[in-house]
Amino acid sequence: MSQMKSINPATGKLIGEYPVYSNDETTDIISKTQATWASWKVTDFEQRSILMHSAASVLRNEKDDLARVMALEMGKVMHEAQAEIEKCAWVCDFYADNAKAFLADEIVETNASKSFVSFEPIGIVLAVMPWNFPFWQVFRFAAPALMAGNAAVLKHASNVPACALAIEKIFVKAGFPENLFRTLMISASQVEAVIMNPYVKAVTLTGSEAAGMNVAAIAGRELKKTVLELGGADPFIVLDDADIGTCVNTAVNARMINNGQSCIAAKRFIVVESRLEEFETRKTELMSALIAGDPLLPNTQVGPLARADLRAELHEQVQASLDAGARLLLGGKSIPGPGYFYEPTIISDVRAGMSLYREETFGPVSTIIPVKDTDEAIGVANDSEFGLGASLWTNDLTRGEHLARQIESGAVFINGMTVSDPRLPFGGIKRSGYGRELSHFGIREFTNIKSIWIA
Repeated sequence: MSQMKSINPATGKLIGEYPVYSNDETTDIISKTQATWASWKVTDFEQRSILMHSAASVLRNEKDDLARVMALEMGKVMHEAQAEIEKCAWVCDFYADNAKAFLADEIVETNASKSFVSFEPIGIVLAVMPWNFPFWQVFRFAAPALMAGNAAVLKHASNVPACALAIEKIFVKAGFPENLFRTLMISASQVEAVIMNPYVKAVTLTGSEAAGMNVAAIAGRELKKTVLELGGADPFIVLDDADIGTCVNTAVNARMINNGQSCIAAKRFIVVESRLEEFETRKTELMSALIAGDPLLPNTQVGPLARADLRAELHEQVQASLDAGARLLLGGKSIPGPGYFYEPTIISDVRAGMSLYREETFGPVSTIIPVKDTDEAIGVANDSEFGLGASLWTNDLTRGEHLARQIESGAVFINGMTVSDPRLPFGGIKRSGYGRELSHFGIREFTNIKSIWIA
């Protein structure tokens, strides 16, 4: 691949082309980043904090322009794109304010005159990032990594090159040292060489299971740490005492965020039979009223899928489940015309063994799985290879907390939509990956946790 192509998914038309860096160019950038890190790692938290707050200001000042780049390049509707930029500014401010406390020495009482644990930077961290939240995915890694005293290089998804370059410019405009954060315009085949570069000390990846396994295998051979945030088939569990009005309103948002293209979007709606008809009726009413169209227009609620192949794969999952006996309530096909649009879709009576039951779905498709009771609901929720997020709906909060502890997931939200929040650790179990981002857990992932003992 000598050129990266940026294609507008709402029209299918080419926006621009970007040259791919050669291996020699990439190696030179990493060497410059290493040289910059040598001085950055000894800067104090106050200096880092000033620059990270500055990055937040750049993001807010350029919010509309950056949101437009997102909308054009991967189809995110404008109000969601603007919210994503605001969230990036939030995570910058959060770590600017809290990194020093998160990484403060921890005194441990031993038989020494003094013993403590310090958290020290490790060097360059490679980030392999996806297209679906092209700014947020990067900033939720970069803000803590840089505040911890590390440097960073980014290999972004090949269909969002303009977003990737814009992120590099944000750090430059904020006043960070040149070459501390660099975007590598490289193909997937060039990632192995970057991981093997001796200056690169760790890798964080958000993406598919296949990409995660490949990167982890390479990093493992090199004895380099990885943090992986992979796929999700998040359950949204509706119990018999749920507030259906609030529940269904949230269910629509939880499924349709980012046109349904989110790892932590609710994907498997597990509904007890006593509330099934009410849930189906109300959800069908709300989703049938959603407006699909140009993501740049203010009234658009559903944009296109990011690529044509993703739409084709989604339709195959839908058709396979219908052929296996699932029941179509709404949608179920592509929207005619230019771009990669798919109808908001609801499919019920999904059972074990069906494609929509066991696979992650990326797009505006809601899967409803009827269950008899609470015990079956928890069983179905855990009957998945994934374990990223979950949402549980009940008016009995004591029961809700008890059940949340039984759900195999990195996060459980009771009577709320699963979201990522800088204040809480984020990550999964099982085939959803390992390690944590955000909170004090996330900033410590890429540090040398050093014990110091003084006689």
